Amino acid sequence: MSGRLAGLVMHKIISNPQYGDNMKRHNYSNDEWHLRTELACCYRLIEHFNMTDLVYNHITARLPKKVDGKEVFLINGWGLHYSEITASNLIKVDINGVPLEETEFPLNPAGYVIHSAIHSARPEVVCIIHTHSYAGSAVSALKDGLIPVDLQSLMFAGGVAYHELEGIAVDLDERSRLIDDLGDQSVMILRNHGLLTVGKSVGQAFRKIYYLERACRLQLDVMRTGAKISLPSDDVAKHTAKQWDEGAAGQGVVDPIEWPSLYRLMERKDDTFKN
Repeated sequence: MSGRLAGLVMHKIISNPQYGDNMKRHNYSNDEWHLRTELACCYRLIEHFNMTDLVYNHITARLPKKVDGKEVFLINGWGLHYSEITASNLIKVDINGVPLEETEFPLNPAGYVIHSAIHSARPEVVCIIHTHSYAGSAVSALKDGLIPVDLQSLMFAGGVAYHELEGIAVDLDERSRLIDDLGDQSVMILRNHGLLTVGKSVGQAFRKIYYLERACRLQLDVMRTGAKISLPSDDVAKHTAKQWDEGAAGQGVVDPIEWPSLYRLMERKDDTFKN
């Protein structure tokens, strides 16, 4: 399939919508509602940690059951700020970008292109996070890309994929190149664009984007000093990355140890994400 996606679903955005509807809870299975609340929480966390770009970017989560033989995933409605995302206003779409329920909000074509490509090619991936954060975008413009400079950043040593900018991601042909460039990695820097992580759970994908963002911020701060940077040897970098991958020091992999505390943080801050 080729061509350009000018707009998949362009509903009129109402001026004063209701953000979240707990009455819709009965429309979903327990598993789907659980995934919806985790995904909505993830949107709020991205906003809380200042990784948002107004109403742009996307976080998607694949539902465990197909509909009419097609993969189905949840995505945000275009026009909602991340602080407005709730479990019930997430949009359920099939892999072709067709909404499977009534929605007040349009679907961002670029979100469909990027996320449908990866969900199609990587069946083990549950969650995909894409951001245009200030630090992430800055590092994406550096010729050398990400330079891990500390213990946490070394989780990405030798494990970052790169994808060259082709413009706003609305060309369907770009999907094959996105897939090829990502390969089997879980972290990708979109050159002159932003960051992307994937995970086998919402918590795993968030953990990766949090530490990737932290690595970008730290790298920029260190570079601003103008001082010579001390970097570990390649052997130490590879060893440390392997430790992270294998869950050393009690660090979770699919179910990261940080996620329950982050969920509770959002519950204390504003639990409307569960509506």
